[in-house]
Amino acid sequence: MSREWENWSLEKTKEFQERFIEWYELEKRNLPWRYNQDPYRIWISEIMLQQTRVDTVIDYFYRFMEWFPTIEALAQAPEEKLLKAWEGLGYYSRARNIQAAAKQIMEDFDGKMPQTPEEISTLKGIGPYTTGAIASIAFGVPEPAIDGNVMRVVSRLFCIEEDIAKASSRKVFDQAMRKIIDEEHPGEFNQALMDLGSAICTPTSPKCEECPIQAFCLAKEKGIQTAYPVKTKKAKPRDVYYVCAAIENAESAFYFEQRDQQKLLADMWTFPMVEVTKEVYEKLETDWQPKNEISLFDEVLVAEDGASVLPFAHADKVVWQKRHLGEVTHIFSHLKWHVLLFYGRLPKTEKDLSETGKQTQWLIPEAFEQVVFPKVQMKLIQQLDKNRNNSNPF
Repeated sequence: MSREWENWSLEKTKEFQERFIEWYELEKRNLPWRYNQDPYRIWISEIMLQQTRVDTVIDYFYRFMEWFPTIEALAQAPEEKLLKAWEGLGYYSRARNIQAAAKQIMEDFDGKMPQTPEEISTLKGIGPYTTGAIASIAFGVPEPAIDGNVMRVVSRLFCIEEDIAKASSRKVFDQAMRKIIDEEHPGEFNQALMDLGSAICTPTSPKCEECPIQAFCLAKEKGIQTAYPVKTKKAKPRDVYYVCAAIENAESAFYFEQRDQQKLLADMWTFPMVEVTKEVYEKLETDWQPKNEISLFDEVLVAEDGASVLPFAHADKVVWQKRHLGEVTHIFSHLKWHVLLFYGRLPKTEKDLSETGKQTQWLIPEAFEQVVFPKVQMKLIQQLDKNRNNSNPF
């Protein structure tokens, strides 16, 4: 294993740090969580930025700070309001974890963010990267903050061969970072790496001619920048197929179910969905014809533990549109959902659908803003609005 960082002299390291910090002070991004060193703002921004683009996070961050301006306000917030603030960001466990951590801070740290890496890392949902970001930016502790961007920059800087997809490789990058981090300006140093990896030292087409540290980069010297970082390909998300029913009653309200607490999108509200095989999905996609005298999805349901077959088992109550409204897809880290959307109306003679054993409710569109929807449900609503109003739909 190459350990090129061990060959750097103190003078070279100091020159590297000075050039890098000077560049950062001139070129740093103007981001709302950088206005001060408030550890609460830094913490929330770093959690939001996981798996999410910076330009997407900004508006969410402003709203979150307005709704929950302090750790105490976050700890005391109703979960539904918290999830509503997070709606559309996805990975809702992040929101639940930050509230759990806020309660920890209130109970164990007298309402103040802990200042050492050891204590920060005890908080729910805070791993090594977020620990390093908070400790260095808010409290000036020379603690590395190592994420994908940082590993890409450092791997090129020193031609590190370790596979960044493996958790065991983090130790190598930690060692390299502790050699080069600016102990006087650790927060600025970590943020400089974040900005460099985001804008210049990009995955496929690094802009080496614009890089402030190109003179120190071993991969640039050898002309093999795109060979780094070394990374095994992530497994392709598994395809899962659902049929989904948007059912509207005579009062223009739509039928919703609350997702099971033990399943993906726990406690979120969605149109009822049932998993089907790929073969059934494709058959419905191409051959669907509504038949009022039988159940809409008779004999097509597949086993999903605890899944409700309603309203599908009572589809004879519903007047179905002559065609489906198309497919919505949504990718999670390990799954790709394919959701085929159907639209139907409940006649005035039918007041409700039978009990499903789930939490259910009817909502008019004006009330959608008050309910926590996952992103896939928001896509389904957009698909419904786009496609249901056509000539002679029934």
